[in-house]
Amino acid sequence: MTMSRRKFVSRTAVGLAAAAASLSASRAAETGRKKVAAPLIVSTWPFGKASNDAAMKILGDGGAILDAVEQGIWVTESDVKNHSVGLAGTPNAAGVVQLDACIMDGPGHRAGSVAGLEGIRHPISAARRVMDKTKHVMLVGEGARMFALEEGLESVESNSHELYEKWLKDRPKATKSKPDNHDTIALLILGADGNLAGGCSTSGLGGKLPGRVGDSPIIGSGLYVDNDVGAAGATGVGENVMRYCASFMIVELMRGGMHPGDACLETIRRIARIDPKKIGDLSINFIALDKRGRYGAAGTDHGFAYSVTTKQSSEVLPNPAIAKLKLQPKPK
Repeated sequence: MTMSRRKFVSRTAVGLAAAAASLSASRAAETGRKKVAAPLIVSTWPFGKASNDAAMKILGDGGAILDAVEQGIWVTESDVKNHSVGLAGTPNAAGVVQLDACIMDGPGHRAGSVAGLEGIRHPISAARRVMDKTKHVMLVGEGARMFALEEGLESVESNSHELYEKWLKDRPKATKSKPDNHDTIALLILGADGNLAGGCSTSGLGGKLPGRVGDSPIIGSGLYVDNDVGAAGATGVGENVMRYCASFMIVELMRGGMHPGDACLETIRRIARIDPKKIGDLSINFIALDKRGRYGAAGTDHGFAYSVTTKQSSEVLPNPAIAKLKLQPKPK
């Protein structure tokens, strides 16, 4: 059968366009599949990008990986526009901002954390001091605050009155819909030397009961680092993460050879099979990277995104799990 030149050109163009679209989709699906040259930094949410960039600068200047984790997270803790991390966070039901944080160092499997900490500008630094200066892993409440002050960490008079009044005003609305003030900065680093470290910081769920502690300062829940395997971190509703030791689960799945993104996705699926809540109501989101320089994420929140930074690039990537988890958009 003969074909006109015009028809041949037209069909060829359509074929090339389809091939290009297929290649683009394939490349998008392969995000994080190929290993990236270290240093590699992965963090939760778009606001994590600024923390990543600060951490990468420290590494580029020859700084230590733990300094990069700590000072990178400082950026988010200091952001007065962020109402889920640091002293600008939404207060608890008594009108007080209580902060949680942890840090973990791959070499030596060391860790430190603080919970229910009040009036200290950088809870991530308090967590690091617990790790570096004590024989303990976790300090809480007034004891954590006294320790932070003894270590010379900056204390800030916490005036949460305006935030508390706003929360009281918005509370009737919050009870009718899923709260959106439970975001956390979790930041993971694979250093150029192959070592791993990570940190996590949050002001916790807005309106929480005084003394409530979520997953963020719990080693194995909000953060876990294994220097032989990889690291994982979490953000979302802490109760739905900590009951399953989710970050530890992700690292163990990676230990078995699973890609970081697949490990995050499988962890969500395992939790969803057990938890009585519908998967779209869990509000659990995870990031992970492995020793080989691969990274990934998955979350049940449609708005979840994560930040990835290398020496060559720094970008915010969308939640790759929405379609795979078959999550339905929330009605407006």
